[in-house]
Amino acid sequence: MADRYLHFTGTAPGRFLTRRLGLPRPAPLRRFGPAATDLGGPVILRTAGRSALDGPLPLDEPLTPDGTDGTAGTQAEAPRPAAVVLDATGVAGVADLAGVHSALHPLMRSLAPGGRIVVVGARPSADDHHQAAAQQALEGFTRSLAKETGGGRTANLVRLTSPDPAAAASTLRFLLSPKSAYVSGQVLELTGTAPAAAADPARPLAGRTALVTGAARGIGAAVAEVLARDGARVICLDVPGAGADLERTADALDGTALPLDITTGDAADRIVAALPGGELDVLVHNAGITRDRRLANMSADRWSQVLDVNLAAVLDTTDALLKRGAVRRGGSVVATASIAGIAGNTGQTNYAASKAGVIGLVRSLAPRAAAAHGVTVNAVAPGFIETRMTAAVPLFIREAGRRMNSLAQGGLPVDVAEATAYLADPASGAVNGQVLRVCGQSLLGA
Repeated sequence: MADRYLHFTGTAPGRFLTRRLGLPRPAPLRRFGPAATDLGGPVILRTAGRSALDGPLPLDEPLTPDGTDGTAGTQAEAPRPAAVVLDATGVAGVADLAGVHSALHPLMRSLAPGGRIVVVGARPSADDHHQAAAQQALEGFTRSLAKETGGGRTANLVRLTSPDPAAAASTLRFLLSPKSAYVSGQVLELTGTAPAAAADPARPLAGRTALVTGAARGIGAAVAEVLARDGARVICLDVPGAGADLERTADALDGTALPLDITTGDAADRIVAALPGGELDVLVHNAGITRDRRLANMSADRWSQVLDVNLAAVLDTTDALLKRGAVRRGGSVVATASIAGIAGNTGQTNYAASKAGVIGLVRSLAPRAAAAHGVTVNAVAPGFIETRMTAAVPLFIREAGRRMNSLAQGGLPVDVAEATAYLADPASGAVNGQVLRVCGQSLLGA
């Protein structure tokens, strides 16, 4: 369903009324596509104090003329910056935080609409409480900045655990692109794992096999489409009852349709049988259901159905495929959580429990899967996404879901798909055990 309010606020009467009444003023987001492959402007790189990195940050985007602070040239000559990257890895005390203010304060009014702010920090120290306090301060700073920038702009924090900046390459590429349009106010902590080099950065999944559950429609279909765009051979799995939609999705992508109930006892056997050579590189757990009721009115069947599909099947299938070595080294598991699993939601005790369980799975399994199998495990946690399911939500609840985030609008299935593809990229090997919220910085659980 179209967001008519978003369209209205782009008209002259809409701009006048929203300004006078103090209503949310969402800005159209620049998403990735043939006409929007980058942010469309220069990137400014600044440093708060002295960098703690061994080398320069790996930035693919064009820097401003002097390559550091954007002061070269006259204001009339220079285009508005599309992004600002702040190296705050050397911030080690309260006094150093003044450098954060002095680096970004002069740029805030010049950042282009839809622009990006990425703060690069270090992991808070377990031994130096002054450094830990200063680095943790960057999180509150970034989340607050994301809420006040407006104009479709985003702000995110990337924490490095190693002085080698190479691990940040894929994360910076994602956050400094239209692919991250609906990701804001987030914190990603990277390991020191050396990133894999992609033969073709435009098709990082070329030659790889991906399995997407719940792929017949909605978010799952969008994930399958983006993975195929990035070069993957996609196997689309969904329940037999969605067979017609599943076939259409798979055929459009030159993929393979696998009608299968993921909760059946032989699901892993049938998945392996459908894989070329019995192996895959990307496992995306997107299948999920809702059976909403307040707990006082919820039957045991409604409870167990949701937990079985959304959590037990994810655990059982992942365990079985990893145990058999069906996920190749250098591969990835990406599960779909939800902000409901972070903040809770009325009438969704079963759903929120299942999605919180997915987050627990990711955080526990990630280091062990990396050590034993060479596989990363991460999750995306969507907020309000415009799908057929949310289109059926009552009007006022739907509008609240759309507006109660820093971007004041709902996301699209492709926003979740782009985040999933970033986590599946072999160059994202340093991203492990992370839960990436794709919610426009929802004000619930923020």
